[in-house]
Amino acid sequence: RPEDGPKSLPRIAAESVGRSIEEIYRNANAGKLEDVDLLQRITEACRAAVRALVERSTNAQGRVEEVTGLAKASTKFFDALNGGSGWKKAMASAGFPEASEADMAPLFEYLEFCLRQVVADNELGALVEALDGKFITPGPGGDPIRNPDVLPTGKNMHALDPQSIPTQAAVDCANVVVDRLIERLRADNNGEYPETVAFTLWGTDNIKTYGESLAQVMSLVGVRPVPDSLGRVNKLELIPVEELGRPRIDVVVTCSGVFRDLFINQMNLLDRAVKMAAESEDEDLSMNFVRKHALEQAEELGLSLRDAATRVFSNAAGSYSANVGLAIENGGWEDESQLQEQFLTRKGFAFNADKPGMMEQQVDMFKSALKKVDCTFQNLDSSEISLTDVSHYSDSDPTKVVAGLRTDGKKPMSMIADTTTANAQVRSLSETMRLDSRTKLLNPKFYEGMLNSGYEGAREITKRLRFTLGWSATSGEVDNFVYEDANEIFIKDEAMRERLLETNPNAFRDMVGTFLEVAGRGYWETDEENIELLQELFAECEDRIEGV
Repeated sequence: RPEDGPKSLPRIAAESVGRSIEEIYRNANAGKLEDVDLLQRITEACRAAVRALVERSTNAQGRVEEVTGLAKASTKFFDALNGGSGWKKAMASAGFPEASEADMAPLFEYLEFCLRQVVADNELGALVEALDGKFITPGPGGDPIRNPDVLPTGKNMHALDPQSIPTQAAVDCANVVVDRLIERLRADNNGEYPETVAFTLWGTDNIKTYGESLAQVMSLVGVRPVPDSLGRVNKLELIPVEELGRPRIDVVVTCSGVFRDLFINQMNLLDRAVKMAAESEDEDLSMNFVRKHALEQAEELGLSLRDAATRVFSNAAGSYSANVGLAIENGGWEDESQLQEQFLTRKGFAFNADKPGMMEQQVDMFKSALKKVDCTFQNLDSSEISLTDVSHYSDSDPTKVVAGLRTDGKKPMSMIADTTTANAQVRSLSETMRLDSRTKLLNPKFYEGMLNSGYEGAREITKRLRFTLGWSATSGEVDNFVYEDANEIFIKDEAMRERLLETNPNAFRDMVGTFLEVAGRGYWETDEENIELLQELFAECEDRIEGV
């Protein structure tokens, strides 16, 4: 994080060979093989250097119980006798001998602090003190990778000041993602700019990222958040089109129930941002899609321009989720139109900064805004949770909703931003689903690890398959091979079938039922012989559970 002072290790490695890490990221993302290889070597070198730091404090049992300080005189003397620090030698061995020791020193001091934070587990100690009525030190919650101050655990956890987001660091990260999103969308659409992007905003994700996705929405519209002297973001500034260098792109924002509860001030900011863009009269409509669409909707719905520029939606007060995921998990849905109507009904409550404290159901306005959407977009900002770990992401995905509303019958593009690393990636939803499936559901390391954990592990595999079905239902972006390969692993393999049946017969029955449902709903093309096998297995599971 540049605002914290030390240079990142990839940046130090890149500079040691006379390159910019941003250029390497850009070229690698574009498929330039020379820089793909260089980025891989930089990644391996960084891992080796950090491993050297950790190994210094690792005991004979392979555990880190006490961190060996870098500032100790004995440590410096030992390093001098051995030709330099372990991480310096690791970088040299990996092909970066010119990596600056002066730049690495403050970085590894910070990494030592992070390691101390990881080791200093105080959960049980804090629990005992809390039960004894003693003071518990407060501390922030969130993602420890983004903010090591979250550690050690055992603090009296708090989130953040809602008025302080988006932070400047979040705005900087958001601008990078937006630039890459627009670049990808134009590349996939013959150089044309998207006119409207549909966003999903999550409460906990914005806490962890300090408002990155919030800043992405503002960046697309062409509005800059302006903090006051205390860091509170209450003002907005319209970025001139000349400075923006592109059209203002319209948005449709669907907020989760938690976001609505925690960040009502930020919903106010978003609504004001869109209205500012819509009321910018001196801009050509070809450079201001927000105003263009607001004028069209004002005429279509018989509303004022400000009311027609309503773009922020959520659930009714006290209500959470579209419940699309719940319907899919229970199997209690007839067809996709039922799921889409459920999404529109539950998420069609509009926020209007001109009517504070009110969330009015405006499904017609919601539909009018969604039918102009060219791209649906979500963020993945934590290594802990991905698309098929939970049902929330597919629950709030409006891809097929938009496809059903568009008058031209065109399916919108679907994009996912992966901001879990410094090199933020924007991939299509189908690409992300392939990556997610290969690293989790279809990965032997994953499913063997799950099965080794027993009953709950087998249930976790089944849940992941069910959540994959959710993406087929809401987006249609799951490739046939995902289900085919999963079938080969969990159904065609007799030994695997028996393991699942012995470990958790209920979960295996649900898995077989999910395969049958996926095929029955037309999301998976398979042969009749396989369908018959699945039906026989389902009956066998029922008999096993009932003790027949």
